Amino acid sequence: MTKEANTRLADLFGLTGWSKGELARMVNRQAAAMGHPQLSTDTSRVRRWIETGETPREPVPKVLATLFTERLGRVVTIEDLGFDRHRRAGGKRTGDDLPWPPERTAAVLTEFTGMDLMLNRRGLVGAGAALTAGSALSGAMYDWLHSDPALAADAPVFDNPLRSGKPAGVTAAGYDRYEAAPVGSAEIEALEHSVDVFRAWDASRGGGLQRKAVVGQLNEVGGMLSFHHPPHLQRRLWGVAANLAVLAGWMSHDVGLEPTAQKYFVIAAHAAREGGDRPRAGEALSRAARQMVHLGRPDDALDLMRLAHSGSGEEALPRTRAMLLTIEAWAQASMGRGQAMRRTLGQAEDLFVSDRGDVPPPSWMQMFDEADLHGMQALAYRTLADHDPAAAVPAQHHARRALELRCAGRDRSKIFDYISMASACFIADDPEQADRYARLALLSIGQTSSHRTWDRLREMYRLTGRYAEHGTIRNLREEIRAALPKRQTTAEV
Repeated sequence: MTKEANTRLADLFGLTGWSKGELARMVNRQAAAMGHPQLSTDTSRVRRWIETGETPREPVPKVLATLFTERLGRVVTIEDLGFDRHRRAGGKRTGDDLPWPPERTAAVLTEFTGMDLMLNRRGLVGAGAALTAGSALSGAMYDWLHSDPALAADAPVFDNPLRSGKPAGVTAAGYDRYEAAPVGSAEIEALEHSVDVFRAWDASRGGGLQRKAVVGQLNEVGGMLSFHHPPHLQRRLWGVAANLAVLAGWMSHDVGLEPTAQKYFVIAAHAAREGGDRPRAGEALSRAARQMVHLGRPDDALDLMRLAHSGSGEEALPRTRAMLLTIEAWAQASMGRGQAMRRTLGQAEDLFVSDRGDVPPPSWMQMFDEADLHGMQALAYRTLADHDPAAAVPAQHHARRALELRCAGRDRSKIFDYISMASACFIADDPEQADRYARLALLSIGQTSSHRTWDRLREMYRLTGRYAEHGTIRNLREEIRAALPKRQTTAEV
């Protein structure tokens, strides 16, 4: 007993609207459903958890996580409730539970994906949890990311939920547990191929339709990581986990599940670092930065990009560093820093062309090609044009070049290019050209499950206002209004 209030639990408890007596009764019912009929909790015990920081014995933290997840409609982990596993095991922790020690990454991954899948099954709605500020993430993770990684295969295991057998009578409300077993190189190769398949689907159709499958695959990999494989296999498994976690995060961001997405990006950085792949860890953090820019928080994005750059290490290929710089430039453009943005994009171009291609890029970088370089430049210039309309001209140039270079299967990126081009044309007072590209975006936007494309279309719609009396633009505005889905709380898909 710490004699200090558990503020995390108190805050979440306040959101539920429960009384302490109600929570005690639900804990007893849920525990029985999960195979623990002997558990008995009362109101006074709930009060001690909240007011004095008493930590309940297992399985109560898991039961509480399940109940709060169901009630709030978003993933709530044991750490979110203020019950720190590692502290119970005798260690000391500081900060906001970041970073996790190596032995915790697989357990956090599996617990989080299991709860996420539970939300999918029950069709619950994602509630408005707060995103962690970029400065808080980067501050907590800086020293850890720059230290030497230690594979979990060489570390002790503390309170891994996968180590205990599944109790009799566990229901759908309990955790999804993958019955883990050791795997060999053939199984890992098949997993690596599945990542490529999921990545291609996401690029073509958006994150909604396959998000659940990616989360389920990641949950299984978490189970595999609970075994101590030979180091070369364990590293490959961490690589698969990192790639799947990035995809799960990107797909979550694509459908508007922002706190869930951020958690997956952090999990991906941990997994990549455990596998010794610093550039992958940096790229995972850059995804969180892109999310921040999209949500109008470029200062947080720049904090994350500083960590992504420094954490990637010297082994990052020139093209990887170029990709990171384009995200930094977009954040600078969002803040109206035109000179800094142009300088950053110039550095990105130099690095991109300096990559001789003698070292094959990792699988996660194969999507960043010349078309993507121009697409990001178009986005940065178009964003800057909100502050400096002259930037609309280079935005059109880069968007046109991106469209010329886009290969088959990159449908979502092509929609973004159309919208960047149309928006730049509106800003440059060329409504006829803008109308043409806006209609090209409308032709294909309904074929994806990407909420981000709709968000960008809304931004473009705002630019049509000054041409509302223009005949073709008046019709375009009506078509956009008819096509845009009504704003609503995002749901799990």
